[in-house]
Amino acid sequence: MNVMQVIMARRSVRHFKPDPIPREVITTLLEAARHAPSAGNLQPWRFYAVWRDEVRSALAGAALGQLFIAQAPVVIVASAVPEDSGSKYGQRGRELYCLQDTGAAVQNILLAATAQGLGTCWVGAFDEGAVSRVLKLPPKERPVAIIPVGYAAREARATSRKALAEISSFLE
Repeated sequence: MNVMQVIMARRSVRHFKPDPIPREVITTLLEAARHAPSAGNLQPWRFYAVWRDEVRSALAGAALGQLFIAQAPVVIVASAVPEDSGSKYGQRGRELYCLQDTGAAVQNILLAATAQGLGTCWVGAFDEGAVSRVLKLPPKERPVAIIPVGYAAREARATSRKALAEISSFLE
């Protein structure tokens, strides 16, 4: 697929087959994340790939009971490191750039997974403190996204999108 086909094919998947995902495939997704743009090329992110059942279940609990997370064979947690950005850009780096940068890396994971025939879902509804405790994250890290990864058990439906004219302006 070309990049536009991948973008258009990406869906939020919440039903996964139990089929295992090889480490090499997850490594490819993390390589895609690593190549995301970041302010000052500071790369203020960390990624945790979780295969262990008990940890995936604990993450589902930390995500307000979104049990589909634990059904995925692998879960990737993306965390931002605010001080990595703050060291160069001060408060704006801590409060904004590190989150934008980590979000770009998460999108790369989603698109790379789609290109590999995998399903994902960007989960942002979770208790940050609980996720940090589950993964034993250092205090300097802030969890930003939980991404269940696996083969879709059913086809995810396309969602509606606002018309381009509704969300954009051309200032010529």
